[in-house]
Amino acid sequence: MEKKKIINKEVVNELFKEGKLRDVKDVQNLLKEQFKDIINEMLQAEMDEHLGYTKYDYKNKNTDNSRNGNRTKKVKSDYGELEVEIPRDRFSEHDPIVVRKNQRDVSGIEDQVLGMYSMGMSTRDIQSHLNNIYGIEVSPSLISQITDRIMPIIKEWQVRPLKKMYVHLVMDAMHYKVRQDGKIVNKAVYIIIGTDIDGMKEILGMWIGEQESSKFWLKVLTDIQSRGVEEILIASIDGLNGFKEAIKTVFKEAKVQRCIVHMIRNSTKYLSYKDRKKFINDLKPVYKAINEETALEALDLLEEKWGEKYYIAIKSWRDNWEEIAVMFEYPEEIRRLIYTTNSIESFNRQLRKVTKTKSVFPNDDSLMKILYLSMINITKKWTQRIRNWAGILGQLTIIFEDRISKYL
Repeated sequence: MEKKKIINKEVVNELFKEGKLRDVKDVQNLLKEQFKDIINEMLQAEMDEHLGYTKYDYKNKNTDNSRNGNRTKKVKSDYGELEVEIPRDRFSEHDPIVVRKNQRDVSGIEDQVLGMYSMGMSTRDIQSHLNNIYGIEVSPSLISQITDRIMPIIKEWQVRPLKKMYVHLVMDAMHYKVRQDGKIVNKAVYIIIGTDIDGMKEILGMWIGEQESSKFWLKVLTDIQSRGVEEILIASIDGLNGFKEAIKTVFKEAKVQRCIVHMIRNSTKYLSYKDRKKFINDLKPVYKAINEETALEALDLLEEKWGEKYYIAIKSWRDNWEEIAVMFEYPEEIRRLIYTTNSIESFNRQLRKVTKTKSVFPNDDSLMKILYLSMINITKKWTQRIRNWAGILGQLTIIFEDRISKYL
């Protein structure tokens, strides 16, 4: 089967230029082909399950039965009539479940399996649901094989070309337990949300690695550079040691802003409960100052009042001031965009709602499948530009004139 390109903005633009996308009908035909490919892949996964070995994997063949070509069948779907390939076996023992022998309508099958998986349902939960609603008996291993068929789509998404310039990156990592070599280990999922020159957000990628480190972030940044990113204006990060240096190694001119919310949380760790509210109120004039000079004056006053009792809480602001003060270089609208990593924390919270029922993932692919499918659901809502983007872009164009003009 010919490998299809994943449908994204770049592919759509390419097809449009080639004259293959002229109207809504062409779009429907494109989606129809993608859906047909997934149904065919699911049917092949069923045959793998039935025979106990994958195509051409004769070393693991423990049956006299074998594949015996395919037959075509026309079925109705959400995208109109499709012609799918039903695999046959030599002994005619295989009874397809995805498209039953007398079934002529497959509307919603993709949504039923992948949709339930994307909501965090286990393979056994999906098995029970399909049985209760449709009377279909499927094994958990078959459902796993069906969801495995999206891995090529995920891998293609992971290496897709990116835009040449991003105005703003927000970078963070989530942590999960995964089985590896018979042991349960902690893994970090590295995530980047980028805001492009049109004010639209997108997930640049998700990478699974060992515990979060600046060394792996360097690998991640090198990866997005190799996929076409030439320029980053501002990056917002947490307080991981070496994070700024990793960014500067790949994107030398990028400005790096330390997340103020993370700084406040870090400070509260050193406060007694009875002083917390007063301290935070006294801290506000520091990060809400109109300029850096005023902010430093407020920090001096904070230290005069609380320095003797909470020296360490204030010291972290002094030590990281270079990255904290970046926001004072910009007008209020840009400050609101860069001073916190809230956008990615909101995204991460939505991922956790889906993954919270799974204490341990059997492998990296299992983790990536559910994160990818959840990401698709979440980002469907990202259809609007950042608020007041025209004004923000105008300010950025003045501040970064030489770096931004060639991408406009």
